[in-house]
Amino acid sequence: MVWFEIPVLDLARAVAFYEAVLGVPLERRVMDGHDMAVFLEPVGAVGALAHGDSYVPSLDGCRVYFDVADAEQVLDRAVAAGGRVLYPVTEVEPGIRVAEFADCEGNRIAVSSGSA
Repeated sequence: MVWFEIPVLDLARAVAFYEAVLGVPLERRVMDGHDMAVFLEPVGAVGALAHGDSYVPSLDGCRVYFDVADAEQVLDRAVAAGGRVLYPVTEVEPGIRVAEFADCEGNRIAVSSGSA
């Protein structure tokens, strides 16, 4: 994967949510006429929050996994920032823990910690 875009309805709200949850800065930009906020630090891949007519948040679309140091800590921050748990932290393979949450925009987001 070379790029991802997470649909948002309120870019400012989503930027605040993701900066609080993942602890990484985002930079606001306009790309191809769309308001975006690009993740400036590696989160497993390069991508952005995207706002525009063709960007519709959903729990049912593609699942994006962020590579994080501690899945449980990130899940706790997501809930504190207004998200909700969709899949609790679970060890799916020895040493690999994943979790899923609904973000402030209504997207299903996953996190993974541990070595592959």
